[in-house]
Amino acid sequence: MEPPLVIYPTEEDYRRHYERFYCTAPVVTFDGISVRFSKGRFVHCFYESSKRNSIKDRFSRVRAERIDWIKATLQDPKAELYQGWDKGKSRYDPTWRVSVVYDSYVVVLQIRKEKDGISRAEFKTAYVADNSIDKIRKGPEWTPKK
Repeated sequence: MEPPLVIYPTEEDYRRHYERFYCTAPVVTFDGISVRFSKGRFVHCFYESSKRNSIKDRFSRVRAERIDWIKATLQDPKAELYQGWDKGKSRYDPTWRVSVVYDSYVVVLQIRKEKDGISRAEFKTAYVADNSIDKIRKGPEWTPKK
């Protein structure tokens, strides 16, 4: 069952929510990875391109309303985990982890080196991958480095 949508009247309300619930302390995934969120990722995550040219210039209410799905996805032990696609190198990259739980909703992390026995990651983005979910699911599964 999907978490409820979060409804705020303004973009600034979503920004405050993101900073309060994600940027003040790491979120720990179901498998123990400590995920850091930077304030600067807000635009990348909650904006989209109005001209489909990779320039994120329009606030996306569809993305923003799913703000609480990020944590829910990261903490769900039933998440499907895939390697992310590195467009620049035209290959899958095992340091990029794409988590899928709610139909076509994805959360993308970049895994960093382990420190003090704790795996760490940086949050990159989250979105409804309705156009690309089939490609994601055809890619290699993500597994932790041994």
